[in-house]
Amino acid sequence: MWAGLRRRIGLGAMVVGALLAVGCSSTVDGTATAAGGTTTTTATTAANQVGTDGGGDVDIDVEIGECVRLGGTMDAATISEASCGSADSNYRVIAKAEKNAQCPSDADQVYYEESALGRELGALCLDIDWVIGGCMSVPDGGDDEPQRVDCADTHVPGVERAVDLIEGATDVEQCTEGGFVYSEREFVVCTEQVRPL
Repeated sequence: MWAGLRRRIGLGAMVVGALLAVGCSSTVDGTATAAGGTTTTTATTAANQVGTDGGGDVDIDVEIGECVRLGGTMDAATISEASCGSADSNYRVIAKAEKNAQCPSDADQVYYEESALGRELGALCLDIDWVIGGCMSVPDGGDDEPQRVDCADTHVPGVERAVDLIEGATDVEQCTEGGFVYSEREFVVCTEQVRPL
């Protein structure tokens, strides 16, 4: 069966703030450890970030909580499995749905497949695969997708370092510099700008 592979742009609202950070909490999924045994970064997921499997059928076999690499264009998307927190991963699957409109309104991205007649077959609801202490190059729209980058790479524009995840928040007032707001699911990923776009 032929399926159109599409994606819907919806990067979480990035808001810049300049207030002091207050008590924060996050749920830790795992810790990436350097070869020498030094902890370098921590992958995080907010408790209410992970949704449900609402059905639908897409060709890639991934579960909620697993990660993918999304690329291509809006009308000819490419997607493959990737290890969360790895250089290849740019999104985490937060929910599955029969139609892309059933994904949370604040999801960063949606990948969905259509039949030859344009009927949606299924959708993956996606958030950026943030890693606390790690950097992502976050585009300003278009067909570009976030990419995990080395924080010290001076050739990459639009770099944000994730510094904290605050649950129960709907604005960046608790972040020191700014962040990405997920208002429907009530959490914020606080970031600091390493390099502007």
